[in-house]
Amino acid sequence: MSDGTAAPVEPRRRGPLTSVEVLCVVLLVAIVGQSWLASVLDVPALRTAATVFVAVCVQALPFLVLGVLISGALAAFVPARALRAVLPRRQSAAVGVAGLSGIALPGCECASVPVARRLIGQGVAPAAALTFLLAAPAVNPVVLVATAVAFPGEPAMVVARFVASLATSVFMGLLWLRFGRLEWIAERVLRRVPETGGSRWATFAETARADLIDAGGFLVLGALVSALLGVLVPPSWFGALSDDLVLGALVMAVLAVVLSLCSEADAFVAASLAPVPLLPKLVFLVVGPAVDLKLFALQAGTFGRAFALRFAPATFVVAIGCALVAGSLLLGGD
Repeated sequence: MSDGTAAPVEPRRRGPLTSVEVLCVVLLVAIVGQSWLASVLDVPALRTAATVFVAVCVQALPFLVLGVLISGALAAFVPARALRAVLPRRQSAAVGVAGLSGIALPGCECASVPVARRLIGQGVAPAAALTFLLAAPAVNPVVLVATAVAFPGEPAMVVARFVASLATSVFMGLLWLRFGRLEWIAERVLRRVPETGGSRWATFAETARADLIDAGGFLVLGALVSALLGVLVPPSWFGALSDDLVLGALVMAVLAVVLSLCSEADAFVAASLAPVPLLPKLVFLVVGPAVDLKLFALQAGTFGRAFALRFAPATFVVAIGCALVAGSLLLGGD
């Protein structure tokens, strides 16, 4: 029986600051200290960096948005079994078809990993699924159009990127078909994946939103790094890469892995590095969608660490080799 006294109410614990609150604080500080910030930031180097940053973001954002909308539509309205239905039973032929299907089924690198997992879970040969994983973000029309816009007057660059990226995906599929082992792939991936229920429009909106947030963050990061490289790194350093194309190709390949750019946006970042010759830039564009830090993390979390530790290094080497061969044949004057 109650004695009539009310129990003390514990104060509600406040969680950490949200991103909206942080944004409000930053905007408030910027408004209050507008004049001071204007005087501090009125530096020629910072103005140049800001110009490069905004230019890269503005040029790449429409292609990024288009890419995530297509990716969301694929996730919501095109079941993975539709691709499996068109693949030949012969695995070597299925690898080639899976590589070419990247032309008709575009998506970003982040979206291709769960799609490949679903394909394997629905019975598609791992070699074909992994070929699609590499081809979809690299040879689709959105990426090729973005490359053409970023490199006006250089149609050979678009062709070379398509050829090298397609060759990378198909070669890796055949390589897995010859040397790959199922025990390298996590057991959970090999189990059949059930179809998701619920509203398809909700799936479309959620997939597009998640892809835009993830890819947009990497776009902003890449644009920021590109702006800093243009200001802090002397042009002579990048110009030195033209003296040794092999060294330049290796440097740009490592840069592609570290930056982890979205394939819809990487062409604009590469084009902003004016002193770098076309061949190292091609290596940058071929390696980036095939292997980078975010992809390695996604592959390790999805397919298992044993898979990622073997697949990523092999893809890195194959992508560089295919880019060098395609560039030597199609960008001969560089």
